[in-house]
Amino acid sequence: MSFPVVIHHNPGCGTSRNVLGIIRAAGYEPVVIGYLTEGWTRPQLLALFAAAGITPREALRVARTSAEDLGLTAKGVTDDQLLDAMVAHPILVNRPIVCTPKGVRLCRPSEVVLDLLDRLPPGPLAKEDGQLIIDAEGNRLV
Repeated sequence: MSFPVVIHHNPGCGTSRNVLGIIRAAGYEPVVIGYLTEGWTRPQLLALFAAAGITPREALRVARTSAEDLGLTAKGVTDDQLLDAMVAHPILVNRPIVCTPKGVRLCRPSEVVLDLLDRLPPGPLAKEDGQLIIDAEGNRLV
């Protein structure tokens, strides 16, 4: 693999599916890590968040998770507490996280992944919701 691409993927997430589709449309066959089944380790999360330049709080997924019920959205919750919860409940990590030689990013919105690739997919290309992100001439629109 001359330009390796790794995606921490949740197939039940539209954004994650969009990102995987964009990567494949650009001609890559990424390493797909199904973090819901494989889980996370604390060192792995620390490394990914550091490389992406985000904090555990910024990586916390609140929508459609138990984050609020677990008290994780309250003031005073520490990064250590968030990391412990993310390891115990992998769904609490926002996704997808993509790693390439150009960097590591939480790809929300999904077109953020384009910044991590060394070539764009041919156009036209639209997300699942129909929003065009690359036109017929191959120009990035977002």
